[in-house]
Amino acid sequence: MEKNYLTNALNLGKELCIKKVMKGDIVVDATMGNGNDTVFLAKLVGENGKVYAFDIQKDALENTKEKIIKQNLDKQVQLIKDGHENIDRYVKEEVQLVMFNLGYLPGKDKKVTTKANTTLVAIEKSLNILRKNGVVILIIYHGHEEGKKEKILIEDYIKNLGQKDFNVIELSFVNQINNPPILIAIEKR
Repeated sequence: MEKNYLTNALNLGKELCIKKVMKGDIVVDATMGNGNDTVFLAKLVGENGKVYAFDIQKDALENTKEKIIKQNLDKQVQLIKDGHENIDRYVKEEVQLVMFNLGYLPGKDKKVTTKANTTLVAIEKSLNILRKNGVVILIIYHGHEEGKKEKILIEDYIKNLGQKDFNVIELSFVNQINNPPILIAIEKR
């Protein structure tokens, strides 16, 4: 049976990860959340790779720590309780991929969200540490007020990235209701 990859932005983002990340790579989960993307990335990089995972919420770190330990992935993951806008304080090497799954922590306080201004800073810093042919993946949930702001700010920013330096795509599901998330991928040339 053929798998349907065009179901949502997150599935498409993960397909890009699979194409771009190899065993031994260094990657960043800029929005740890409940740890699902951290686990996914840790499996892709393998035991010789490295995942830096960021979140500001204690619940996110606890949930993720439990998942990575249970799956024996804790050796290649560094959990960081800090905002992704401070990525440069922790990540000192070039990375193959940075993944952002923007919005709020599922099942928790919806008032605690990623913020447009700090996300933009994090994107800029991510592009600085990205190695050639590396990619920044953004899944933008814009069905809430801060998400709308993030979407506008990020779209304005990516339109001005030089085409000699970056390939940028934006994919949206135009026939779906309720503000489906969009996918933006920025590849360093």
